[in-house]
Amino acid sequence: MPHSIALLLLNVATWFVVASSPAQAQTNHAPSIRWSQDGSTFWYQKHSSLDGRQFFVVDLSQKTNRLAFDHAAVSTAISELIGKPVDPKKIPLNEIVLDNSTGNLQLMCARQWFNWDPKNKRLTKPPTSPDIESPPRLFLPPRRGTQGASTHIVIENQTKKTLSLFWINNRQQEVAFGLLKPGARKQQQTYVGHVWALKHHQRLLGCFESRTNDHLLITPAEIENAKMAVARTNDRNLLATRFASPSANAPNKKWKAIVKDNNLCLVDLKDDSSMTLPLTRDATDEHTFQRVGNQTRWLNPAADSQDGFFHWSPDSKYLVAFQTRQVPEPRVHYIESSPQDQLQPKLRSYQYAKPGDPLPSQTLRLFSVDSSDEIPVSHELFATPYKTKFIGWSQSGDRFWLLYNQRGHQVKRLLEVSAADGKVCTLIEEKSDTFIHYSAPAKSVFQDLPQQQILWASERSGWNHLYRFDRKSGKLINAVTSGQWNVKRIEKIDMTSQTIFFYAVGVYEDQDPYHEHFCRVNFDGSNFKILTVGDGTHEIKRERDSKYFLDTYSRVDLAPVTELREMATGDLVVELSRDDTQESFGSRRLTERFVAKGRDGKTDIWGIIHWPADFDPTKTYPIVEKIYAGPHDHHVPKSFRRRYRQQHTIADSGMIVVQIDGMGTAWRSKAFHDVCYKNLKDSGFPDRIAWIKAAAAKHPQMDISRVGIYGGSAGGQSAMAALLWHNDFYKVAVADCGCHDNRMDKIWWNEQWMGWPVDEAYKQNSNAENAGLLEGHLMLTVGELDQNVDPASTTQVVGQLIKHNKDFEYVLVVGRGHGAGESKWASQKRLRFLQRHLKPEL
Repeated sequence: MPHSIALLLLNVATWFVVASSPAQAQTNHAPSIRWSQDGSTFWYQKHSSLDGRQFFVVDLSQKTNRLAFDHAAVSTAISELIGKPVDPKKIPLNEIVLDNSTGNLQLMCARQWFNWDPKNKRLTKPPTSPDIESPPRLFLPPRRGTQGASTHIVIENQTKKTLSLFWINNRQQEVAFGLLKPGARKQQQTYVGHVWALKHHQRLLGCFESRTNDHLLITPAEIENAKMAVARTNDRNLLATRFASPSANAPNKKWKAIVKDNNLCLVDLKDDSSMTLPLTRDATDEHTFQRVGNQTRWLNPAADSQDGFFHWSPDSKYLVAFQTRQVPEPRVHYIESSPQDQLQPKLRSYQYAKPGDPLPSQTLRLFSVDSSDEIPVSHELFATPYKTKFIGWSQSGDRFWLLYNQRGHQVKRLLEVSAADGKVCTLIEEKSDTFIHYSAPAKSVFQDLPQQQILWASERSGWNHLYRFDRKSGKLINAVTSGQWNVKRIEKIDMTSQTIFFYAVGVYEDQDPYHEHFCRVNFDGSNFKILTVGDGTHEIKRERDSKYFLDTYSRVDLAPVTELREMATGDLVVELSRDDTQESFGSRRLTERFVAKGRDGKTDIWGIIHWPADFDPTKTYPIVEKIYAGPHDHHVPKSFRRRYRQQHTIADSGMIVVQIDGMGTAWRSKAFHDVCYKNLKDSGFPDRIAWIKAAAAKHPQMDISRVGIYGGSAGGQSAMAALLWHNDFYKVAVADCGCHDNRMDKIWWNEQWMGWPVDEAYKQNSNAENAGLLEGHLMLTVGELDQNVDPASTTQVVGQLIKHNKDFEYVLVVGRGHGAGESKWASQKRLRFLQRHLKPEL
């Protein structure tokens, strides 16, 4: 029978996951491994085009990794017993149990158990099924799942409850996949590493990560174990705090905060619930305590809103509330020319704030409940907010904290407010003459630590590092990390051992500075250790209660390598797999890494070269740069891919495609990043041009006289900019859905790099304002239904080009949204445009 899965909810009090940017998330190719009960051995499977599905057994004491059995012999024996042919490359195996005393294996295949004697090569059916205790599978909250090979999982509901199944996508959103009625069995296609959730009446029971050919039994006992796991959480208050919205009811259940005629009132729940006690009388429809729709989502689509929320002190003596001043709702309008349900066009619109737009402002107000009096709070230290976030009350209720991000993103403060008198003081402050990269999770770490301490991220040293502060005094205790490298993302904060596990970039001087490596450090900054070694970018997966981890690393020119390492030391236990790079890439020339000096003659600039499939070293080829220079991240691929879109869409037509991360992008030094400030038109072009020239000097097949460029969104802005400010080098450009004027694009992204208030720098960087500088061959594409970048950003450029009597091509893609230039029809048109101007011989 299928093995039973013990459900366990992960201790959310000690685990905190900061997701990486989806654009840079690396696919984890680590195999799903199954441990023996004593933890001395485990088995796993891997796939290859030559050998198909193979099964391996690892012995930790011997540090050996071997084939679990003779696949041909086992498939033949199973075929004879079940009366059906079994392909030795596709043995439908679900479980392996190793008998250490005899060396025999018990195999679960096609939902039946078999005993395999490797010495005599004999397969028999055992009288009883083995008793298997599998490791915990459910966890909370859901983490972002990686994607491996396609597989099928089976879930059996052996409870009396109807369960709902949800897939958790990479944006932490639930996607419904139907119901599991009592006794029902469901087979579901998925991918190894995908995360699934089970609910009953909207109550989350837990989540699991799919494995190859997984088979899960959900029993009443397992659900009870899940409940017990929550009860054992060592900080249930934290659990409640993280998942509960602020309540209108006071903790003592005596008062309830309500909004009446826009004003804040209290209702006495114990004496007379029909009577209200007004706390304010000055609110209006324009300046209200009512929750104001989605207005704060203008700040950032992922932002959490505090509008209309009430924050009671733990002793119910004080109440904090936010009064919101509304502003006109900014909207973008566009025409859907060809709706599917009617002939006539439709006028569409969506909520969208742009740089310089007025924002809904929130006024913090503090009240003493006993006296019904307002306690004045000075707003001087948070007077011009982009976002002011209520952090929480102290346990005693004598103070609370705010996190303030000043509009313009040059000041960030952690503030403390005294409840007794409303005095505000700064505990921690960050300032920058350029910008604070607030939208990067690893650069905005704010985490409570034991003993009234705070973990805080800062680039004050010129690199992104973690610092520990005293919460009472605001004094710096110590730098947790330091050096000329960056903390990229936090994997785990272990409160018990006071250890932080995280990914860092730039930690090895002899490797690509964008390679992510797994590290650990103690809260006091001691015991820092890089736990991964291989020359590539790494992704880890914890195993056996975090005693070990699977480390999968790769590069664009190195197929994935997976190793088992010890968590405490990073020492290698055994290598599990090493994919064949050339076999994975096929007969074509490998994508090449290349590094050259940038504009200053000193800084290394990293990029890659994609060669045509039929590359002939005796010929010369035009060069096409695929550009995306958004300052929020770096963008050149670092992990291995078997296929790149730009290869078969452009390179294989007889052009060499390059990708480069120039100055102005993230995750090098702060100085490297600051090049973009009020200077998005730069796009790292001086570095890109120097890099391409150096690459052409090494590879004479690259024709430096025929250079084109293309990109979308911010890349579309850069592609056109190449023909405005660098048309002596770039001759052809295709710009898709570009944010050609930063005043026309989303507020949260553009004000971060271009600053606030809106000034002349916006005009100086605008493709529209500078359209008269165009030289070369330009094609503009845009989807008429774009809701990421206002389509008018492109059409305004069109108007300016016409005004300056410039020759260009304009392509409006009907019925498509953002990224329309990557659709099949538009990408083919792009290719023909590049060929026409870079390969005139065709």
